[in-house]
Amino acid sequence: MMTGWIAISLGDVTGIGPEVTLKALAAEADGDGTRYLLIGDGGYVEALCKRLGLRLEPFSDFGAKGRFFLRNPLPDPLPPGLAPGSPAAARAAVAWLKEGAQSCLSGKTDALVTAPLNKEAIMRSGQPFIGQTEFLSEMAGTDQTIMMLLGDDEQGRWLRVALATTHLPLKMVSEQLSAGKIQLAIELAARACQDLGLPRRRVAVCGLNPHAGEGGEFGREEIDLIRPVVEAAQRKGLDVAGPLPADTLFHQAYRGDFDAVVAMYHDQGLGPLKMVAFDRGINWTLGLPFIRTSPDHGTAYDIAGRDKANPSSMSAAIRLAKQLARRGARTPLS
Repeated sequence: MMTGWIAISLGDVTGIGPEVTLKALAAEADGDGTRYLLIGDGGYVEALCKRLGLRLEPFSDFGAKGRFFLRNPLPDPLPPGLAPGSPAAARAAVAWLKEGAQSCLSGKTDALVTAPLNKEAIMRSGQPFIGQTEFLSEMAGTDQTIMMLLGDDEQGRWLRVALATTHLPLKMVSEQLSAGKIQLAIELAARACQDLGLPRRRVAVCGLNPHAGEGGEFGREEIDLIRPVVEAAQRKGLDVAGPLPADTLFHQAYRGDFDAVVAMYHDQGLGPLKMVAFDRGINWTLGLPFIRTSPDHGTAYDIAGRDKANPSSMSAAIRLAKQLARRGARTPLS
């Protein structure tokens, strides 16, 4: 029986973060003894808690009795009825994210699950912000992190995709790729398979160009950059193959030939992943000194407050955080 603590930052309250979080927690309520610290604003969850029959206790300390707690580190509550993308909501979302990370870095909570926030709204509110992964990496004092997206279909077939680069214009991918980034993605993907308790850690690496470059006819990145990194990883004893053509590799991974895939850029990896597990995809930040997962969707302002949000991705993110915490998973390589 798990009795540890999972912190959940509620994200942008003008989006669907509070709704999917509470729906997921209501479904998980009888699962085990896990205790949850929600970090956010009580005014934006009170009505839904009542409807779902979920009671949140005001947080006092980690020795308190109970399972579901709410803490708002801000001195004042948010005003009701904020418009979607409100600057006040955006600034609060960042403050709650920071509080959640600090609770993990201090060892008070065992994992952090982050509800969606909106990067554009945060930047409009006057705060520089690239993304939650980058924000948490800076807080942890590391640049050795990788985004992994994973999810399964209705038959339990998984795709696990680590990204060598993330949010870049396509024309910049080749110049931003480096041996260090590819190596880190391979090594952290293999470590993730270990943390998940998989019997194998077989990693496949995508080529960048169509048909993995056709022997240099469509580009030399596979020959000059990717293959030497794969071969170096093989010499270190890792079970890794590539570079392989992405148009067939994801089918091979989907049928179980590989346990994880390293993609060279965002849409190369996430197109197949979302085709397989659109409603159950999870974002797992590899390389942090604490466990961090999140649902693989955004704030969905268009359906916020209408009780239409599907909590499946948040439920999957919470379950993965608990699984990793039970196993004592920590993905930094050093």
